[in-house]
Amino acid sequence: MHFILAHWKSWAYSVAILAGSILAALAARWLLFALLDGLAKEAPSLLKDSLIHHSRRLARWIFPLLAIVIALPEARFAESVMRPLQHVVGLALIASFAWLAVLVSDVAFDVLGSHYRTDVRDNLLARKVQTQLRVLRRIVAVIVVIVTASVMLMTFPAIRQIGTSLLASAGLAGLIVGMAMRPTLSSLIAGMQIALTQPIRIDDVVVVEGEWGWIEEIQTTFVVVRIWDLRRLVLPLSYFIEHPFENWTHTSADLLAYVVLWLDYTVPVDELRGELTRILKSTDKWKGEVNVLQVTDANDRAIQIRALMDAADSSIAWDLRCYVRENLIGFLQLRYPQCLPRCRAEFSNESPRTVPAGGRALTPAPHSA
Repeated sequence: MHFILAHWKSWAYSVAILAGSILAALAARWLLFALLDGLAKEAPSLLKDSLIHHSRRLARWIFPLLAIVIALPEARFAESVMRPLQHVVGLALIASFAWLAVLVSDVAFDVLGSHYRTDVRDNLLARKVQTQLRVLRRIVAVIVVIVTASVMLMTFPAIRQIGTSLLASAGLAGLIVGMAMRPTLSSLIAGMQIALTQPIRIDDVVVVEGEWGWIEEIQTTFVVVRIWDLRRLVLPLSYFIEHPFENWTHTSADLLAYVVLWLDYTVPVDELRGELTRILKSTDKWKGEVNVLQVTDANDRAIQIRALMDAADSSIAWDLRCYVRENLIGFLQLRYPQCLPRCRAEFSNESPRTVPAGGRALTPAPHSA
């Protein structure tokens, strides 16, 4: 404290220099983004919008840091203060440039992904590319973070010496690091496998853990499945490599829908088949290629009839199943109510016969007139 009071003029000058440079940098940033926003409104483009969106937060840090780097040599701090300050600024710059590398990759992935839209009907190729881009984006971010953290740690002399000693026993160090980072490494490897082989893609319809839903997010270490009732099922990336699951849209979104009815033996199958055709032609949910009605099973009480039709995707297939089921039941209720499932019983007027202890049945004697 006594040292600061003794050199307060140099301290005030240095702080004023740094504060002025920071304010000037923030003003320059404000002017730059005002100009970029104006250009984006006049001639909008995805590249401009993505670049402005991703770089706005980064510029709040990198502009003042660059200003401090430029103004720091003019400051009059003591050596004991200047050296730690330069170190901290250097670390911040390393982190900022790593952030810049992630920003460049994000903009590149945004531009590449804009050519493949998933909000159209035939989006199989788009979902493949979008999945690859999202997984690769997160892998790039993880690699940049790991490299940046390593570079920042190597700026500390004590840690550099520790690193040198660890390199002398590379086998033991590799074993320890491998065991410590096993979950992270397995997630990265699983992410690369999913990006290359694509057992799942964004917006795929899957059945996992007995739940039916859509692949909503593919993160660095986990996958979010949106269940049909808006619940979210979160699973590790490795789950989709190590466990079996159903993917209803792996090669195409087309799906066969079916309706099963149990009816009486007296049902007119041909008329029911014609009614199915009429029902399918009356809705745009039917794709128009599959129209089959068959008797697929029978037991001592009823017969099983299955109506088979095709739909463009799983959501439409579900609605089509409900639509066909409702209309077939309505048709039977109106035209053939007796063909709906019934329980039969037969009553007999014959007198029961008695069986004596000897086992021979005795027939009642006829009545005489």
